Order: sequence, then C-alpha cells, then structure tokens
Amino acid sequence: MSSSVAGPDCCGGLGNIDFKQADLCVMTWLLGYMNPWDSSLVAAALTIAFNPLFWNVVARWEQKTRQLSRAFGSPYLACYSLGGVILLLNVLRSHCFTQAMLRQPKMEGLDNPAAFCLGLVLLGVGTLFVLSSFFALGFTGTFLGDYFGILKEARVTTFPFNIVDNPMYWGSTANYLGWAVLHASPTGLLLTVMVALVYMVAVLYEEPFTAEIYRQKASRSHRRS
Repeated sequence: MSSSVAGPDCCGGLGNIDFKQADLCVMTWLLGYMNPWDSSLVAAALTIAFNPLFWNVVARWEQKTRQLSRAFGSPYLACYSLGGVILLLNVLRSHCFTQAMLRQPKMEGLDNPAAFCLGLVLLGVGTLFVLSSFFALGFTGTFLGDYFGILKEARVTTFPFNIVDNPMYWGSTANYLGWAVLHASPTGLLLTVMVALVYMVAVLYEEPFTAEIYRQKASRSHRRS
C-alpha cells in the first residue's frame, strides 16, 4: 500500500496551535492512517524490541559463565559468531522496517524534494557514525568483545566518540529516520521513535556494566604495578 494521505487540521492552524495538545495531535494523526495490526508492522516492532534484548542477555550470560567461549574453544571465535548473528538480526530488522513502511500510506507533507534531500543527509550522517564507530572499535569492540574478556587498553575517545556518546546507536537511528523520510512514511517515523527508545534503554543497561568491566581491569593493572 503506497497511497498518500493528508493529515487532519487537528491543531487548529498555525495561528491557533495549542502546544499542550500538539504531541497528542501528531501521534493521533500518525496512528490514524496506519493499521496497527498489519503483520509487517508487528514484525518490525518485534524485531526492533528483540535485537538489543537478545545481544545484551547473551553477552551478560557469556560474561558470567564463559559458556560460549568454551563451546567455541576461543573467546574470539565466540565473539565473531555472536557478531554474525547480530548482523543477521539487524538485516532482518531493516527488512521488516522497510516492508512495514511500504505496506502503509505515505505522508503528503514529506513527499517532496526537500524532504527527500533531508533523508539523504540523515542517511549520510548515520552511515558516517556507524562506519567510523566500527573502524574505531574494530569487530570485537563493536560486537561486545569486552563481555568476552577481549578488552582494549582504554575506552575509545576518538571520532566519533568525541562528538557523541554511543555513535553506533545514534547513527543507526539516523539511518532509520532518513530511510523513513525518504519514503515519506509516518509508519517509518513511528518505528524510528521506537528504535531510539529501545536504544536509550539499552544504553542505560549497558553503560554501567561496561564501565564496571573497565574499572575492574584498571584496578587489576594498578595492583600488579
């Protein structure tokens, strides 16, 4: 389904906007033109929620038990294998995201050349953050190597980490937002909000744990010296 729709003037025009109701107005508009029970939309929402949950649960289990490292005979091989699974899950998430957008109506206000250019810019920025994060961290650093005992000498602070915390997550979010804007998709915008919220929860869950891993490493190094 790819028809375009115009939103209702539920905020009373630019001169009479009730800002207390603006967010509710926008959400009502977005949801009013979507079928929330469409299978592609449900699949996209499930993959968005599942992926960070999966890799955090598996990584913490590995950090506590070292079961994956023992099963694969090496923490590096175990980390590479988990990274491969995460990549496949992210491909599935992107596929479900795209299918959900294509099966829902477009937003007329975004179906124009200026919005298309904005979408390209967002994709460019997002891709820059994702790729530069990957090159700064390496494969094991990107895919939870610290949970496997594969630690760097210190936490990375070079670009893009000197610009924003967790650039991999926010770069990915920018990519989804750009993809949604390119397709003039209210469904894509709503799913991008979900991506951002899930990543925010993941950051709250991951950062203290990762910081503690490196604190323990620094403490051990200090005692040895």
